[in-house]
Amino acid sequence: MSDKRKVPQFESEAEEAQWWFDHREETAQWMEQAAAEGSTTSLASILEKRQQGGPTPTVSIRIDPADLSRARIQAERRGLRYQTYLKMVLHEALTRKENQDAA
Repeated sequence: MSDKRKVPQFESEAEEAQWWFDHREETAQWMEQAAAEGSTTSLASILEKRQQGGPTPTVSIRIDPADLSRARIQAERRGLRYQTYLKMVLHEALTRKENQDAA
């Protein structure tokens, strides 16, 4: 693509879902244009680049069994592994806290 497309930062998963739904025709055109220009990528190449940066560190923490159960249920609803979901929730909470502290 000749210019970088702007996808906004979202406050919630629902807001992101709505944005993609509202812009589905526009984003489909972006993908068609990228494919025509030969500027698409594959999941394999993305994963390869990610591995070159090194693995993420492993951290062990104790989590209340009830919270772990809630995380597993919420992750399953989203089609995610619970570890991935917990990383996502932690990242979102830290970002939200940084933004609150900066304001």
